[in-house]
Amino acid sequence: MKKFISIFIFCLIFSSVAFAQSEIQTAQMFFQSISEYYGTITDYEADIDITAGKNQMKGKVSFKRPDMLRIDFSEPESQVIVFNGERLVIYLPKADAILSQSVSSDSESSGANLATPQGLALMSRYYSIGYENSPNPEPLDANNPKSEKVIKLILSRKNSSEGFRYIRLAISPKLKLIRRVQATSATTEEDFIFNFSNYTLNNSIPDTRFLYDTPSDANTYDNFLFSE
Repeated sequence: MKKFISIFIFCLIFSSVAFAQSEIQTAQMFFQSISEYYGTITDYEADIDITAGKNQMKGKVSFKRPDMLRIDFSEPESQVIVFNGERLVIYLPKADAILSQSVSSDSESSGANLATPQGLALMSRYYSIGYENSPNPEPLDANNPKSEKVIKLILSRKNSSEGFRYIRLAISPKLKLIRRVQATSATTEEDFIFNFSNYTLNNSIPDTRFLYDTPSDANTYDNFLFSE
């Protein structure tokens, strides 16, 4: 009888553990589900707030598959960033300058680009993925318990060649959309924070959205990323 009870207890414990493990979604599984969902999005627009050190920027971001991206800023006013899949163009009205550069479509140079199917695929390849605190939803803003509940992930680079040491993602579990990207520079330890809100999805954005007529009186600097 004691032997039967011992076996019964063992089976009960084993079944409970196995059930719990089947119910727990790993960070990698959750990230993969988000990546797959982004793969179904043909285009989106969203409000974007960017913090880089003491600099604050606001605007609207537009993305269209496979790799077209545009940000029209309200702060700084009239500043524009456009990537049409082959060329990056940045208009800086205060400097009356246009920066132009041929850029590989797999570039991870901006946090805005990380919130795309291509960016998510690159993160999965080059970063280890884990929950920042737990798999449970928590406030987007730690100091505001009433803020939107999100799942928080932390990604750690697998090798020293990656530009960001850590990438933190805050993802809406209901919408499956990225609400915040916080990327920590590997060289300066500076944080770049990108907040996304007010998404509109799959509105058939035309390709012409990613054409930009640069001001004729602005100074143009080609290949600025590699100029000395």
